[in-house]
Amino acid sequence: MARLEDITVGSHLTGIAGSEPVSVVAVQWYGTNVIEITYKNSMGVPGTQLLYREDEESIHVKGDHLPWSFDADGDRVRLASEAYRISLAHLFDTYLAVHTSSVEPLPHQISAVYQEMLPRLPLRFVLADDPGAGKTIMTGLFIKELIARGFLKRCLIVSPGSLVEQWQDELFQKFHLHFEILTNDRIESAATGNVFNEVDLCICRLDKLARNDDIQEKLKVSEWDLIVCDEAHKMSATVWGGEVKYTRRFSLGRLLSNITKNFLLLTATPHNGKEEDFHLFLSLVDPDRFEGMHGNSQQAIDVSDVMRRLVKEELLKFDGTPLFPERIAYTVNYDLSDMEAKLYFAVTDYVQEEFNRADKLNNERKTTVGFALTILQRRLASSPEAIYQSLRRRRERLEHRLAEERLGKRASDIEADFDDFDDDDLPPDEQEEMEEKVVDHASAAATIAELEAEIRILKRLEQMANQVRIGGIDRKWEELSRLLQDNDRMFGVDGQREKLIIFTEHRDTLNYLTDKIRSLLGSEEAVVTIHGGMLRDERRKAEQLFKQDIGVRVLIATDAAGEGINLQRAHLMINYDLPWNPNRLEQRFGRIHRIGQTEVCHLWNLVASETREGFVFQCLFQKLEEERQALGGKVFDILGKMTFDNRSLRELLIEAVRYGNDPKVRARLNEVVDNTINRDEFEKLIEENALTDDVMDVHTVMAIKEDMERMEAHKLQPHFIEAFFVEAFQSVGGKIRRREKGRYEITSVPYAVRNRDTQIGYREPVLTRYERICFDKEFCNIQGLAPAALICPGHPLLDATLDLIRERSVDVMKRGAVFIDENDFGTSARLLFYIEDSVQDGIILKDGSRRTISKHIHFVELDEQGKTTGAGYAPYLDYRAADETEAAVVLKWVKTQQWLCDRVEDMAKTYAITNLIPAHFAEVKARKEAMLDKTAKAVKDRMTAEIQYWDYRASELQQKEAAGKVNSKLNSKLASRRADDLTARMQARLAEIEKERRISPMPPVVTGGALIIPKGLLRILTGSGTPGTFSSGDKQAIEYAAMSAVIQIETSLGYKPKDVSAAKCGYDVESYVPEAQRARLTAYALRMIEVKGRQKGATTVTVSKNEMLTALNKPEEFILAIVEVDGAETHTVYLKEPFNGIDKPSFMEVSRNFSIAELVQNAKIVYQE
Repeated sequence: MARLEDITVGSHLTGIAGSEPVSVVAVQWYGTNVIEITYKNSMGVPGTQLLYREDEESIHVKGDHLPWSFDADGDRVRLASEAYRISLAHLFDTYLAVHTSSVEPLPHQISAVYQEMLPRLPLRFVLADDPGAGKTIMTGLFIKELIARGFLKRCLIVSPGSLVEQWQDELFQKFHLHFEILTNDRIESAATGNVFNEVDLCICRLDKLARNDDIQEKLKVSEWDLIVCDEAHKMSATVWGGEVKYTRRFSLGRLLSNITKNFLLLTATPHNGKEEDFHLFLSLVDPDRFEGMHGNSQQAIDVSDVMRRLVKEELLKFDGTPLFPERIAYTVNYDLSDMEAKLYFAVTDYVQEEFNRADKLNNERKTTVGFALTILQRRLASSPEAIYQSLRRRRERLEHRLAEERLGKRASDIEADFDDFDDDDLPPDEQEEMEEKVVDHASAAATIAELEAEIRILKRLEQMANQVRIGGIDRKWEELSRLLQDNDRMFGVDGQREKLIIFTEHRDTLNYLTDKIRSLLGSEEAVVTIHGGMLRDERRKAEQLFKQDIGVRVLIATDAAGEGINLQRAHLMINYDLPWNPNRLEQRFGRIHRIGQTEVCHLWNLVASETREGFVFQCLFQKLEEERQALGGKVFDILGKMTFDNRSLRELLIEAVRYGNDPKVRARLNEVVDNTINRDEFEKLIEENALTDDVMDVHTVMAIKEDMERMEAHKLQPHFIEAFFVEAFQSVGGKIRRREKGRYEITSVPYAVRNRDTQIGYREPVLTRYERICFDKEFCNIQGLAPAALICPGHPLLDATLDLIRERSVDVMKRGAVFIDENDFGTSARLLFYIEDSVQDGIILKDGSRRTISKHIHFVELDEQGKTTGAGYAPYLDYRAADETEAAVVLKWVKTQQWLCDRVEDMAKTYAITNLIPAHFAEVKARKEAMLDKTAKAVKDRMTAEIQYWDYRASELQQKEAAGKVNSKLNSKLASRRADDLTARMQARLAEIEKERRISPMPPVVTGGALIIPKGLLRILTGSGTPGTFSSGDKQAIEYAAMSAVIQIETSLGYKPKDVSAAKCGYDVESYVPEAQRARLTAYALRMIEVKGRQKGATTVTVSKNEMLTALNKPEEFILAIVEVDGAETHTVYLKEPFNGIDKPSFMEVSRNFSIAELVQNAKIVYQE
């Protein structure tokens, strides 16, 4: 017990926070029987408490003789220490998400996540790399890194309807993340009434949110850690006539931006060519910085801190070669037969006439009918089968409508909003169903007589189409048939037919082509199809058949289904039907021209140039080819950005259909295409397409590669995690058995672990048993075996086990334990401390604390002289726990050591404050201040210009009002209020930036420690004699000779060696391999050499656990150099994969002795002298 009078500033107490000691920082007496103490716990968190006389029995004041008792169980301390390290895995494994995901990311993906996005948390960012660059992979890596950091519990992904299933599949298959798609049924069946508060990881369709006010009201009261918007350019607004035209999607973007901590926009087309629109789009990321039309919205701005954009031609592989091959497009013209031409002009005249009638309707019906007519015209160009079936169904539907009208029933119109209709709004099946419905129903007929007249025309057109259909004359098919049979590119060097994708827009044409091509190739199995009416699993099966089955040579796909699949297995594509949306052309080509494609990609476009729309396409493709020869494949990157005299390609084609028989119109259309597609315009578009100065040259790629190799040497996944989990899980009562190579079975998960998950879990629950688990992603899916769950940071089973171990060991890391260093034959004891140092800014969190913006963990050792050194990444793994006898002897000796009684923890903190924190603080401060300076200046410039505009407008309107000229839309008071609101908003934002500028280091926190007793000292204390056959000095001389020998060898081989032994990173020498020295650029850039010096005649070598696991992490780069020292002579042998075939070390193992002869026999000898 302790008397209240014994409690003074600086005292260390137990009984305040359980058995954990706290340090008293202030004491205030109230009378003679009560004191108020202010204290800090072991994590540096302050607290206050009143203590009464009756509390004296439960409180103990720790004497000044020992700040640490070192009496904790050593094995528990090692397990708790590793649990602590893995719980902060991102600080020790820089590329944690890469190592725990089923992806092999490319340089540009690594740089986006680890160099652009993670350093900018909380993130407001536009990722705008070209199509096919793998933005889904970058997003998945980013999500996993946020989960590992504890920053992400709730994530919403908003995407076009056609992509939601692809998002769900890729996040699960590649990142083991279970996202739920929010369907109508799921939204309506929410138990609480608000599904957004029930589902933590979900995907929702863009227009389901944008077009439903009720859903938006529910969304407003939800909070998210991350919201990702795919195809984010669809949420843009436009400036027209000096006014902003806001869309429902833009308003949704504003809402999403306001309810999330991190906001990530994904788009390949962020800029539509108008600088004002681009600024509006960026205002979704930061409205204070980019919103408003009265500042510098006409000028290009620096967006490098809020957007990253790399175009395809700049992307490289790790060997420095271009990631994407060349792509070439060809135009295949064909002439219509007489019967086809007659049908074409008859149907086009009908469409033209109906367009003219639709012009007289109200806006909503006009757009619906116009949409139906464009579908009909596209089907006319598709195939005789497609136009025949479309005319037949339309005629039948209108006859049914006529019957209803005659009975006095008013047929309902199609309800849809086609003003801002987008091909991507709907999932594939709904897209095709909607088109069928509209094209069959929508009509401009306003009376029964008009309806009867339209049906008569349709009957005549249907008969004509049927004659063409049964006549068997189809010039478009004949051209495709010639292409399939006669073009050399259709066949490989072995004569085998190459894989080919044919895109059509319509199901009728797809069925027609399928029969034709199967007949041509003489094989049913040679052709597979994908269309929107297929179930998800059926589409997936067809995709896999095309990719994997050697007998499947042709895939025929409709546009809707074609969007969600990656088909780089093929490099040939034919557009049987041409889409009226140039984005579609780009996206189709992107199906094969994407990551993983190694061949030059070829595309053929079939065009009937004598048709009205074919004339436009012919002009377009001819000009495109001319520019491609000059500018290369970049012309295909900007197809979706082209506008024709401020009109879309679709509007141009509609004009051609309606008025294309007029020679003047045809000449003007040709001129519009000419003016749009010329060298200057293309170069301007290509420059706009780049937007930022982001480049990725070979040197950047090689720097990323070198850094990844260095970090992977001590990655946690799989070996460190595996060793820890097996031991930790069994220690809490779990039952786990080894099964196939790299795989385990868990037969029982204890209640304590499952109950822990209910307290901390928020994703999938912990199960009672697991048929198979693994730690290496290579063993997740093995043919013929049950799938295995990947146990990695973020998996609920590992997280629950970690949390349970840490809770049960909360006191042991601060009590400390005695560790034995078997590889140190010296006689000087050392103290090992775990030190956290953090940097905070001035933002106040909900709990009242300041926001931590950066954290580092250090393992530091101090010796008796006060000398402090870094101890590496996980030093405790290389030390064994002292047994009971050893611990008793050591603890008795400790009491005689004055230096252990002299506030050694304060020495560790002093070292951190003087040597570690300044560099960390300076790096964070410089980086953050550069970002804040840029943001503050942009906010001030933009908002000041807006305020000045509205002040001027208020003054101008006031003068006019005084003269009796009143503006009905805007008066001086409204303008003045707008200026005042903007001023208040600017002041609030600048005040927030000032808070972020208040960057300061936090005091270091000692979270754990141990007393390290070298083997030499232990032998003296236990009276077991001298530590070996030669002295510590002899050992150091041998190690020095061995290191010198290896450094000389590496230098003579043309490499650039560096001694890194002091960093204790699992090897002693890091040897850089110059690019010219590598067998290939994909080869490793670093040689990681562990040097073992041995006296002549020695037969064994001792390897620490960290060294063994480093060798397993980097088998290609790791070299074990065994150097035999004989006086001034040395004999060196380099062994690669020295531990191949041996059992991996268990968690309790700290080192292993190997026979040198056996190591040499089993390993690959790559050098010896």
